[in-house]
Amino acid sequence: MLDRIFHLKEKGTDVRTEILAGVATFMTLSYILAVNPSILSDTGMDFGKVFSATAISSCIACLLMGFYANLPFALSAGMGANAMFAYTVCIGMGHSWQWALSAILLEGLVFIALSFTHVREAIVTCIPESLKKAIGVGIGFFIASIGLKNAGLIIASEGTIIALNPDWHNGTGGLALLGVLITGLLLAKRVKGALLIGMVVTAILGVPLGITTYRGGSYLPTAPYFCEFAFSEIFASRKSLTDFIVIVFTFLYFDMFDTVGCLIACAGKSNIIQPDGSVPNANRALFSDAVGTVVGSIFGSSTVTTYIESSVGVAEGGRSGLTAVTVGVLFLISLFLGPLFGSIPSAATAPALILVGVEDYTEAIPAFLTIIFMVCASSVSDGIMFGVMTYVLLKALSGRRKEIRGMTWIVFGIFTLKVVLDYFGLFVE
Repeated sequence: MLDRIFHLKEKGTDVRTEILAGVATFMTLSYILAVNPSILSDTGMDFGKVFSATAISSCIACLLMGFYANLPFALSAGMGANAMFAYTVCIGMGHSWQWALSAILLEGLVFIALSFTHVREAIVTCIPESLKKAIGVGIGFFIASIGLKNAGLIIASEGTIIALNPDWHNGTGGLALLGVLITGLLLAKRVKGALLIGMVVTAILGVPLGITTYRGGSYLPTAPYFCEFAFSEIFASRKSLTDFIVIVFTFLYFDMFDTVGCLIACAGKSNIIQPDGSVPNANRALFSDAVGTVVGSIFGSSTVTTYIESSVGVAEGGRSGLTAVTVGVLFLISLFLGPLFGSIPSAATAPALILVGVEDYTEAIPAFLTIIFMVCASSVSDGIMFGVMTYVLLKALSGRRKEIRGMTWIVFGIFTLKVVLDYFGLFVE
């Protein structure tokens, strides 16, 4: 039955792979269940109600993406859009959260209308091939930078804007890097579910370190908001009406290009882009996104969008809508398991975010880390250090020591000595 619905054999996949991919995707983006309510609660909204709204709207959008579009992409409240909702519209401009939800509702309805006119699908198709590849690379680095930041490996710096945390080898940073090594080794050995296993193992290792802790709280879901709109406020003054029009189109711009970018990047990773540059069922995928936004506004959440973290599931072999359906079901279950999902530390999800931009392993992971640390740590030497150390460890632990040259071992030894001295506070730049 599942094969008939999702065309699994035609897509070269199976039920086990799709479910594993869905679980991996969900575990990677489940942080939104805590982050979105936290951000929107700054506007005066109830944390528990927004948590439920986030889970419900994500569930419905994912189910629609799976059954209607048959694509392995997950959807949830978009990062960036929720910050704009809270800090620009409500706190900065002084509008109520009900006013902001009204803008989200109209933006979603406009998005649906554009779906029927095929305007958005045309946008996806018309983007040049070179830009499609650039979008995938750029988003890969963006997600990796989020992983580095969430793990505490990268911090703000007055001199270079961002830099490597001097205490990177301790706490969440050290645990995240250990997770990168574990996950990278699993990937190098072609272990199915490597990203998911890596996250779980990293989270378990964080328990004795005091990083992974039980959040606690009630397992009974809180009822979400329902149609808390404020259309009368929109027409209360000329300024309010002008602001509303501007904000609606701003949210629409964010939603449209964020979704299109993620759709192109994830489709490229799953190798489903057609020779003419189109994405199969793109219009249905975009429609699912728009419906999710409308549902989110009704229950009390900001814009719902397709998540780049879907590429984690794609990397695990997800190719059909069954992956998205799995994510949707897990979002539904999460309504009753909020305390558990809130207990997963960022250090455990960071390895998947960092490595999701990599397509090869013992060669590509070190190269990728070299580049990302050079950029995010604002240091060429730090990039080389992490690249060389990862290269040697992955080659050695995966049984490919013969590929490591003698001088590489010496450089590895020098960097290892630096790390040890730095750990005990004996190294001087």
